[in-house]
Amino acid sequence: MKRVAFGCDHIGFILKEDILAHLHARGVEVKDKGAWSSERTDYPHYASSVAQSILDNEVDGGILICGTGVGISITANKFPGIRAVVCSEPYSAQLSRQHNNTNVLAFGSRVVGLELAKMIVDAWLDAEFEGGRHQVRVDAIAAIEQAQN
Repeated sequence: MKRVAFGCDHIGFILKEDILAHLHARGVEVKDKGAWSSERTDYPHYASSVAQSILDNEVDGGILICGTGVGISITANKFPGIRAVVCSEPYSAQLSRQHNNTNVLAFGSRVVGLELAKMIVDAWLDAEFEGGRHQVRVDAIAAIEQAQN
């Protein structure tokens, strides 16, 4: 992924600048969707903005951070076509891309520290969707999603 939207709430802001610097060092173009301070805010706004950026083809994927990664990923997953995953370690991040073609990575600043967060981001960014039997499953997820709308 060369273009990524980034969003976090006030709790995720703790890791924000370091993760953005890490992404820039990798040559990733980042669209910063906030938050822009540690002042209390609500994660649904930032998850929605990142998800919409993906759906509008402004970016290839998104990275979201809140306290646990759970609430912000649940919000992102409400958008048809978004496949957000919460990861606390690199292996799941890698497989989520390879097998599920995830387009949003989420993690929690209260769950992972900076160096682990960088490893998770790298594993996710470096992995590529394998297609094949996995495409059938991703298509089945999309069909279920369409049937609900």
